[in-house]
Amino acid sequence: MRLSSIIQLSLFSFVAFACASSPRFVVREPPEVATSSAAFVQDGIASYYAEEFHGRKTSNGETYDMNDLTAAHQTLPFGTIVKVTNKATGRSVIVRINDRGPFLKDRIIDLSKGAAEKIGMIGPGTAEVHLEILELGTAN
Repeated sequence: MRLSSIIQLSLFSFVAFACASSPRFVVREPPEVATSSAAFVQDGIASYYAEEFHGRKTSNGETYDMNDLTAAHQTLPFGTIVKVTNKATGRSVIVRINDRGPFLKDRIIDLSKGAAEKIGMIGPGTAEVHLEILELGTAN
């Protein structure tokens, strides 16, 4: 086989495979928002946010106070009251959802600094937690 034939074959293969229909991105369905407090429990990793966001607006329009007992969740309606239990310490805190997040794929909730202190996760920064809805909020 001559060099020009090899180049032509390589170019053809490249063009044929490059033009093949392959998804450039994956379209995902939006996560479902809980509609019943009895149906919702969640286990995963919690983190917290503090000084950098203190005094800024949250997703529901409130001013973030890192000392309040609030949290960010991706799908729960604003105003939802959630019991968060640190699995390592057994300590729990009750928080109100007033923000959206966390935006890291392995995290399920971002707690205010005040809430994180109550369950003993300030040192490590994250904790394995269990979430339970106590009262479902109505605002999205």
